Amino acid sequence: MSRLTVLFAPDSFKGSLTSVQVTRALADGWSRARPDDTLEHAPLGDGGEGSIHAIAFAGGWDWIQARVSGPLGDEVNAGWLRSVDGLRAFVELAEASGLSRVESGRRDPIRASTRGTGELVQKALDAGVERIIVGIGGSATTDGAKGLLEALGARDDGADLDLSGLDRRLVNVDLQIACDVSNPLLGPAGAAATYGPQKGATPAQVAELDERLGRWADRLERATGRTERDTPGAGAAGGTGFGLLAIAGRFRSLVLLPGVDLVMEATGFAEKLARADLVITGEGRIDEQTAFGKTALGVARRAADAEVPCIGVGGGVTPAGIDALASVGAAVVPVVERPQSVEEAMAAGTDPVERCGERIARLVSVGGLVAASSGS
Repeated sequence: MSRLTVLFAPDSFKGSLTSVQVTRALADGWSRARPDDTLEHAPLGDGGEGSIHAIAFAGGWDWIQARVSGPLGDEVNAGWLRSVDGLRAFVELAEASGLSRVESGRRDPIRASTRGTGELVQKALDAGVERIIVGIGGSATTDGAKGLLEALGARDDGADLDLSGLDRRLVNVDLQIACDVSNPLLGPAGAAATYGPQKGATPAQVAELDERLGRWADRLERATGRTERDTPGAGAAGGTGFGLLAIAGRFRSLVLLPGVDLVMEATGFAEKLARADLVITGEGRIDEQTAFGKTALGVARRAADAEVPCIGVGGGVTPAGIDALASVGAAVVPVVERPQSVEEAMAAGTDPVERCGERIARLVSVGGLVAASSGS
């Protein structure tokens, strides 16, 4: 039976396993069934929580630790990445301003701020980088990047916004925003209505947050002369997309791109795909949201373009998710082995993922035998 080069390129299983852990578990299981195959690792992310670990795993980056403001103002230890040549940085919003930074009983969507993320960007500027990628998923915040901009020198008193103090070094920086959603800032599909409840907002607080974002948008758009509230992605990370888009003129360049594409670029995915005979991707849930640009679909599309077969692995799988990947020629295999709650599945660790990797490898071997026998 011929040897294969297999590329493992999953996202994290949110709240359970990082993409690095998922990659290793799938590869370990695969190697038990097919020890002679060549296995390539390319853990990924969509710009949200955990993407920083996928990028660091690819190599060529140094971890830098900093004490910055957490979502509720408490000081936290957050990491960012600097390339070994010192010219690039990756800043993950979730590191300083993420929902995982706040215990469920302490969530305060009204007070939560992106200031700490701005402080990380400031650290990158201090280090002299020229290109910054900011991954803006997984936030605890709905402040429209107000805290981030204030950390960079903006002054806002609730009536007037003064941007004259914004860090002048921004003009020497190319900013890329890794974003996995296309929501506008305001309204029923906006930042507050769509994501506020998962950050702890009551219906009354959702309405308050939407009104507050509207007033903030008025001030920021007056100060910059840019109208970005309806730009796709403006509502990402509680309006962080909007706040950064609004000050695009302060950077040498600024672009908002699908997070999975930026992470793929930063991790050298294309080069690894070119060597692969099969791609294994996956994420915690392959469901109706998969069709809206999540990592598994992004990988499957790239694999289809390269005419490389692709299999998606899901901690949880729904018919809509199966259809989303089938639309680009990929098959889906669930990790779960028996009926169980989401909590049980998340607590099971890497063992079921390893066994899933082994099952897929054995199915591939059976497929090889069938193909060999039918061709004889």
